[in-house]
Amino acid sequence: MSPRQHKRKYPQHGKGRNKPSYVYLIIVGGGIILLLAIAGWFVQNASVKIEGTPSIAVDPSQINFGDVKLGTPLSFTIKVTNRGNGILKFEEKPYIEVLEGC
Repeated sequence: MSPRQHKRKYPQHGKGRNKPSYVYLIIVGGGIILLLAIAGWFVQNASVKIEGTPSIAVDPSQINFGDVKLGTPLSFTIKVTNRGNGILKFEEKPYIEVLEGC
C-alpha cells in the first residue's frame, strides 16, 4: 500500500472536519449558562409591586440611663417589629438619635 492510498483511507484529524462532540457540548453549555445569567439578572432587577403598608414598632420607645459619667460604656437592646401588612424595608442604615435633657 502506498503512502498516498493510506492518506485517503485514513483522513487527518484537526483540519476542521470531524470535530469532537465535546467541543459542541462546551459551546452549547456555555450558551445556556450565559442565557440563565441574563435571565437571573432581569428577574433580580425587575420591579415588584409591593402591596400593603408597613408599620414599624420599637420596644422600648425610650431608654433612660439617668446621669452617667462620661466615658462609661452602656448598652441596650431594642426590639423592632413590623405590625403592618406590607414589607418593612430600610433604605439606609438605621441610626440612633441621642437627645440630651429629655
